[in-house]
Amino acid sequence: MIFLILITLITSFILYRRYFPVLGVRFINLKNLEVGKIKIIDIRDYHESFKDPVNGSINIPIAYLNRNINQIPNAELFVVSSSSLEKNIGIRLLRQKGFRVVGYIISDSNEIHKKDNSIKMENNCC
Repeated sequence: MIFLILITLITSFILYRRYFPVLGVRFINLKNLEVGKIKIIDIRDYHESFKDPVNGSINIPIAYLNRNINQIPNAELFVVSSSSLEKNIGIRLLRQKGFRVVGYIISDSNEIHKKDNSIKMENNCC
């Protein structure tokens, strides 16, 4: 019985850290962002950030974030991610290291490219 409760608690903690939204961090559109005051951290993979770059951002993929934490300046941070899971993990890691994350945006450029390709294919076929 105690083992079952322990497993349930551990599983709940893991699910909370990954999927529950981070409180106090809000969505901010890049157009409304004051770039001079806030540093942009792009935690998407290199190939995603290369296809759709964010000017003035520091690109450190989520897999390398803990290893390269010393490259992040001590300022208010804005996170660019490719999914809500990546956003939650990245923001929690940055907060754990003492950074203040003020906003985020989730880039879903893969879906845009898929839609563009399907439209082009339809126009070329008929």
